[in-house]
Amino acid sequence: MKILRALTSSLLAGLLLVGVAELGAATPNAVPRNLPGTLGESDSVRWDAAAPHPAAAGDALLEALLTELDRSKAQLKIEQVQAPYYIEYRVNDVDDYDAEAAFGALRESQRVHLRVLRVVVRVGDYKQDSYFGQGMGETNILPLDNDPIALRHQIWLTTDEAYKAAGQALAEKQAEMKRFSADPNPVDDFSKETVVTALDPIVSLKIDEAAWNKTLSEMTDLYRQYPEIQSVSASARFSAVNEYFVDSEGTVTRNGKTTYNLQLNSSAQADDGMRLSRNPYWMVGRAEELPSRDKLLSDAKQALETVLALRNAPIVEEEYRGPVLFAPDASDDVIASLVGSNIVGRKPQPGRPNRTVGAFATSYKTRVMPSFLTIIDDPTLKDFQGHSLVGSYDVDNEGVKAKTVNIIEKGMLNNYLVGRQPVRDFPASNGHGRAAPGSGPSPSLGVLLLKSAEAQPPEELKKKIIQMVAEQGKPYAYRVDTLGPGNSPRLLYRVYADGHDELVRGAVFSELDVRALRSNLIAVGNDPLVSNRSGGVPTTIICPSLLFDELEVKRADTSKDKLPEYPAPPLKK
Repeated sequence: MKILRALTSSLLAGLLLVGVAELGAATPNAVPRNLPGTLGESDSVRWDAAAPHPAAAGDALLEALLTELDRSKAQLKIEQVQAPYYIEYRVNDVDDYDAEAAFGALRESQRVHLRVLRVVVRVGDYKQDSYFGQGMGETNILPLDNDPIALRHQIWLTTDEAYKAAGQALAEKQAEMKRFSADPNPVDDFSKETVVTALDPIVSLKIDEAAWNKTLSEMTDLYRQYPEIQSVSASARFSAVNEYFVDSEGTVTRNGKTTYNLQLNSSAQADDGMRLSRNPYWMVGRAEELPSRDKLLSDAKQALETVLALRNAPIVEEEYRGPVLFAPDASDDVIASLVGSNIVGRKPQPGRPNRTVGAFATSYKTRVMPSFLTIIDDPTLKDFQGHSLVGSYDVDNEGVKAKTVNIIEKGMLNNYLVGRQPVRDFPASNGHGRAAPGSGPSPSLGVLLLKSAEAQPPEELKKKIIQMVAEQGKPYAYRVDTLGPGNSPRLLYRVYADGHDELVRGAVFSELDVRALRSNLIAVGNDPLVSNRSGGVPTTIICPSLLFDELEVKRADTSKDKLPEYPAPPLKK
């Protein structure tokens, strides 16, 4: 939601130049709207003359969107510029609760309601159009009070801006394409898709803000029991988002989603200056799944105690090469970074011959994982073993129905996740065009699941890694419970031949890449863990334990930060 708040601030700053109540009035900073042939007010088309839209079903916001879409299709035209062949309006009606506490005190709590409009106008045709450079859409903030004229004025103004930008972008794109004697990647710019009509019930955010403010403060007040902890904070990001989508092809959708995200951030320094942290988080799609106050306090206390344990843990050796076992929490991060980021079908820049981008760009129809593994993305899956999946959806952010995609089958990469921008061999969307409020869509995960034909109980994987230690004559192997940024181990344990564990710190992986995923992953568990994630759009990864026969573990940069020059304030008043 920080991205959304930043977007809101910049847009509202712009709107100070063009007051919402006076959007129809001329101002020195407004984009000229009544150029010859552009969409503007006239005696023949009055703002209050539109008949009710049956498709709106009494929804004032949807009514305004459909009414202005009809006007735009009928009247939007500039001399010497083609009329649009496609127009879309997407509105995210966001109700957001955002709170943060630190050191036992609340330092932020706010409830924000806003409507973010994004307008895309495409000039040209499906084969080659204006979705390029500045022609990729315009974003604005809509009024909240359902005044039909205020809503339509803002939609009208943003549509006009988007059309003018599209006309310029098409000219720039055509000039760019003249640099190439032939298009090395001849695919259409936009795919034709089936018209969808789906109006889901509106969702709302019903929470006890005062109770959550108090719980966050209590979680962070635990620092008083641990003087060595340098920083501790807890945050809540609860949202209800109702998304509206209409386009000139006839698609009309409204869908709602709630997400509830809690996070604890804690850190300290070891005596040698190494910074250590624990950042557990909880993310669910239903409020009733959130941990209770007592459970949150217990988990927060455990996290702080783990930070202290890390302070006293030994540093890893300079170099280790051997078996490494990833617990499900760490495995989710491995699959997200090595698979999730590489299976999205993004069209390369003009002039590039590649099918898509990323580490799997040239891996189509080749083996990228062991033959006993299959990965699918199924956005239609709502729950898994009693857990809500925030990555689920019925219709994507481009108005296309969600589809289950078999991405990797028996180790072979057979599909990419694509939206309405085709890539070679994938001329149509498979319902994975996703977008954050106010942003343009791009291919993204929904609910990504790793499945195995040879899944084993976690106890068997531990026996296997101990056996490998004995066979290779090593004193121990490694188990990773959690990962941090860049897939660096945050909770890393030595697993000794007698079965006991030892917490260590200061490690990095130097060879955890797609090659290791293909060649060194030898077994997986039957203990899948749901990992709901935020950041742009909500996604879900479901993955079990992963066992690699050989990875390199190295000591991180030995340079350390300096310790504080003087002690923290006393914990007692």
